[in-house]
Amino acid sequence: MKSVEAWHSDHLEHPVRLVRWGEMGTPVLIFPTAGGDAEEIERFGLVDALGGLLAAGRIKVYSVDSVAGRSLLDKNDPRHTAWLFNAFSDVIREEIVPAIRLDCSSEDIEIITAGASIGAFNALSALCRHPDAFRAAVALSGTYDLAPQFGGEFTDDFYFSSPLHFLRGLDGAHLSRIKQRFVVLASGAGAWEDPGQTWAMAAVLGEKGIPNRVDIWSDDHRHDWAPWREMLPLYLDDLA
Repeated sequence: MKSVEAWHSDHLEHPVRLVRWGEMGTPVLIFPTAGGDAEEIERFGLVDALGGLLAAGRIKVYSVDSVAGRSLLDKNDPRHTAWLFNAFSDVIREEIVPAIRLDCSSEDIEIITAGASIGAFNALSALCRHPDAFRAAVALSGTYDLAPQFGGEFTDDFYFSSPLHFLRGLDGAHLSRIKQRFVVLASGAGAWEDPGQTWAMAAVLGEKGIPNRVDIWSDDHRHDWAPWREMLPLYLDDLA
């Protein structure tokens, strides 16, 4: 079963859509790639790849529009794009999480995040910024250092939206909560992949004592949907 909700977000000053597939099971919030919308994962076969888990009632899949990622892809003003990334995090916690919990008839159910490319960045950011709502992240072929794409402008909005940067200075109760979570960092070694970004992100997680697992797949696994359709069902089968 598929459902679509849409509303105007005051946090983003932009319309937001939340699409759901499935009727029961662990909620999984999958972030699109940079320019993707909430139904991108369906068009590129990822929902079908998760069909076994959906049919078994083990997961419910949700996705949202990549408003901030689209701004980055369109090369808009870096400061505005950084603001969008930071505001997008507020949308996830204050609007998307409550909507998912209402749909699941649970006020405190914990959600798994997932995504590929910029979607991996958003999945990891959601977990690290809101560990009260998310219990695990599956980050595929991630781009974690967005500083070059922001022209090196380290505004507060950029800093607090980027786990590669803000985790280094994090401590206290917030960090303690993230240490109770789990992160999967996976990447192919084929065309257009950059496993170095995955290892760099894993190093920061490791330094802060955050449980994580790194999987570097083969040279046959390039930065594309076919490998992600292969990877994600395996990881969710372990986590859901």
